[in-house]
Amino acid sequence: MAKKMANAFYAQSGGVTAVINASACGVIETARKHKDKIGKVYAGRNGIIGALTEDLIDTSKESARAIAALRYTPSGAFGSCRYKLKGLDVNRAEYERLIEVFEAHNIGYFFYNGGGDSADTCLKISQLSKSMGYPIQAIHVPKTVDNDLPITDNCPGFGSVAKYIAVSTREASFDVASMCKTSTKVFVLEVMGRHAGWIAAAGGMASTEDCEIPVVILFPEVTFSKAKFLKAVKDNVKKFGYCSVVVSEGVRDRSGRFLADQGLKDAFGHAQLGGVAPVIANMIRDGLGYKYHWAVADYLQRAARHIASKSDVEQAYAMGKAAVELALKGENSVMPTVVRKSNKPYKWTIGKARLSRVANVEKMMPKGFISKDGFGITKKCRDYLEPLMRGEDYPPYGKDGMPKYVQLKKVAVKKRLEKPFKLK
Repeated sequence: MAKKMANAFYAQSGGVTAVINASACGVIETARKHKDKIGKVYAGRNGIIGALTEDLIDTSKESARAIAALRYTPSGAFGSCRYKLKGLDVNRAEYERLIEVFEAHNIGYFFYNGGGDSADTCLKISQLSKSMGYPIQAIHVPKTVDNDLPITDNCPGFGSVAKYIAVSTREASFDVASMCKTSTKVFVLEVMGRHAGWIAAAGGMASTEDCEIPVVILFPEVTFSKAKFLKAVKDNVKKFGYCSVVVSEGVRDRSGRFLADQGLKDAFGHAQLGGVAPVIANMIRDGLGYKYHWAVADYLQRAARHIASKSDVEQAYAMGKAAVELALKGENSVMPTVVRKSNKPYKWTIGKARLSRVANVEKMMPKGFISKDGFGITKKCRDYLEPLMRGEDYPPYGKDGMPKYVQLKKVAVKKRLEKPFKLK
């Protein structure tokens, strides 16, 4: 149990989202309401790197208005990072450094906002801090556009990406439909998703009973077959005159190789992906002779706060708030979760999961969510996705027509340790 009036440390990890700052808002505003139990909230500048290098931000220097504005500001307000701490048996010094920094700044609460890798970091810090005699209450705040964290019904950040991809696919399809007689017949949209096809599945939401659109989806969970794919595209062009393709970056061939594998690795040791859209587009050109256009959603899909899902914003804030409340109840090594109660009407509540069940576990698309031909989504998938995309929560706009996002002062906390730490 963290000692009375201990300070809290909050950090953002991995790829950011349109609503991760809403979780930050939830953490900070809730902590401020419990000044009798939590001292200051320090944030790590550029994620966990800020803790390792003792580069902390004093959020108490930010006004209540600025913190509230985080709810509608995209990306990571305090800076994020792709820096994976190695195992305790490989580089124990990094974890010991974190505990050293936490002790120097009287930090008893650790709120880490991220995906599976950050859940693992959170768990290890909790375990080590106990053995070192300076217990830290480590609470993981779920976030990932990939929607691949286990146990929780969905992950904050995903609903807004799903909405963006569904809307973009529909709008681009309208464009292609208007040009297909004499020009472009196929539009290819590349989306994120290394192993799980949740984001790609959202492309299927572009087509509805009252607005039928030919969409072919390529999932990481379905082994890619060039012959079957080209036939699906050809059949749609023959029927509709055009076709839209939504392809996940993690699509693999029969050998298990990513179609977009560049032979490079990212900071987490994962294959560096990107560029599957032109690969697919060239297949269409060479195999069918159709004129095409392709696009990569990339950062646009995860930064699109202007079209964020209201459900997503509310859940992101709720996860940050719940993390603080769990800590105040004495919980440790846990993550607040979204528990779906019903689809119609959509009802959800907050649960919790042990980090030992979350860390380094990926949740894939269920087979029942993918159509039998492997190129679309089922009704069960639609029923799952629709509530997550529901509602609008627009940011305020200025007279210049631009959204008004907050940029924090990010006042540094004075360092107390003499020895600097070098990142490896």
